[in-house]
Amino acid sequence: MKEFGTLEYVLDIYSKNWTWKLTGSRAVSMVARVIPQAWYGDGPEEAIVPDTEHNVQKIKWIMETYPLEIKSRNIWQRKTRHMTVPKRKWTKIEKLRKANPGEQFRGTLLDFQREGLDFLLKSSGNALLADEMGLGKTVQTLSYLATEKQTFPALIVAPLVTLSNWQREIQKFLKKRSRNGRVVEGQHPSSVLIRTGKSQEIGKYDIYIINYDLLYKRLDDLSKLNIKTLVCDEVQHLRSKSTKKYSAVKKLAGLESVKYRIGLSGTPIYNRGSEIWPIVDILRPGLLGSFDEFCEYFCYVNEKGKAIVLENKRASLGEELRKHVMLRRKKSDVLKELKEKVRYKEFIDSDINYYYSELDKIWKRLEEEQKTATSAFDKFSSYKRAIQSERQAAGAAKLPHVIEFVKNIMEIEESVVVFCHHKAIHALLHKSLHEYLPSSIIGGQSDKERQDNIDRFQNGETKLMIAGLRAGNVGINLSKARYVIFAELDWSPAIHRQAEDRLHRIGQKNTVFAYYLIGNATLDDHVANVLVDKSYEIDAIMDEKEEAFENKDKAELILAQIHDRLTAKH
Repeated sequence: MKEFGTLEYVLDIYSKNWTWKLTGSRAVSMVARVIPQAWYGDGPEEAIVPDTEHNVQKIKWIMETYPLEIKSRNIWQRKTRHMTVPKRKWTKIEKLRKANPGEQFRGTLLDFQREGLDFLLKSSGNALLADEMGLGKTVQTLSYLATEKQTFPALIVAPLVTLSNWQREIQKFLKKRSRNGRVVEGQHPSSVLIRTGKSQEIGKYDIYIINYDLLYKRLDDLSKLNIKTLVCDEVQHLRSKSTKKYSAVKKLAGLESVKYRIGLSGTPIYNRGSEIWPIVDILRPGLLGSFDEFCEYFCYVNEKGKAIVLENKRASLGEELRKHVMLRRKKSDVLKELKEKVRYKEFIDSDINYYYSELDKIWKRLEEEQKTATSAFDKFSSYKRAIQSERQAAGAAKLPHVIEFVKNIMEIEESVVVFCHHKAIHALLHKSLHEYLPSSIIGGQSDKERQDNIDRFQNGETKLMIAGLRAGNVGINLSKARYVIFAELDWSPAIHRQAEDRLHRIGQKNTVFAYYLIGNATLDDHVANVLVDKSYEIDAIMDEKEEAFENKDKAELILAQIHDRLTAKH
């Protein structure tokens, strides 16, 4: 029989989801009768069908009698091939109880933290602790080291800025166990910070602490230490399986001596749901199958070649994680006394003349660099520099209005944290807000400088903190403030959430207001939309629901005060 239409896999411009497009009057007529969820495309001879297993099966039934010309053959074959969830070899983690930490632990756990300890014990120490930031993942991990048998020596891999904090927490919460097994009350386990990439013998310690970037350089030395427990803090650093640090951790996790593998992160998914596979493959190899099997079942590939978890698979992926490897608690679930966090997008004016003048220079420079580039890498690098320059131009164009916004918040006499991305913007904020004697967190500070600035702010010696988005988003407590302002935006929603949760954590007694200042008619508009789209995918997998990006009622109350002050001045 002559083919009576076509079938193609397309991104629907209205729903922004990947769908099946059928063309031809007979095909559309048939679809209208058997698939009630379908809708018309650009004309009466086009039908758009949501990409669900049920709908794919119905299209397959239609094609058994009425053949279609398939324009997306590879995708159609993958969709209609018999698909099964990757084979599970792990048992479900049972209902949690409030476990008591071992005698080597010093301190008191909250009830939900005792349940976290029980989760680690029941998962045999091979697990992802994905509690929201500020709920004490570090202390729950240390309580596990003090409770489970034969956990030492342990290796903790963490971002550079958190290494000293790990050592402080070890000294605070753990007691030393002597060689004869007796717990020594006034002492703590021996620990060492590994700060050099030069290969050399490492002495014997209970706990080794190293940052991700040095790991592959010291792999041979670390492999000789008979490590029993591997802890990967901020485990989202391992979301790409093509990096040197991932390869190094994978080799360490596979050592015969390693019995326990713990990943910690409130934001294990940074941009795309498929980033969870490399992390799970280290903690519980085989749980999600091979990467190809994982992608075949859970994902589609977008126009940029990135694996995106299908909308109708996000909940089932989240369920799979929570059943077998991941413990995820939100602050609203376990800290009833902690007030909520409110996000709000505030559009502010920008110096458009300056912005477009800078854009003209940026793109002219890019055009010249592209002409003289001798390789694809050079072309790509020059393009990336142009994008960074445009982001900085967007930040500078709105800066006067950002400063005005911050000053008006400060007049309400509240402590404020301002996050920015570029060092140039950081410096300009400091210069323009010097009257408030702000504290500062920025890349390149020593551990002491960084901690001194945090202490100044937390102790109330200053009411303003200016922090770099990438330098100040992990490993610090800024609960003194209730207002956080994003003077610049990052492409990843996880970066912003980590930054927000420097304030929204145990010890915070007030509602936290997070303001995203978006420069009108600049790159900010596009970045903000990208952030929201990525947030939906992450929330659906991690938290079983999509969190609203803003809560206008409470946030507008604060904005009304600011606008009232502005009006009164003019």
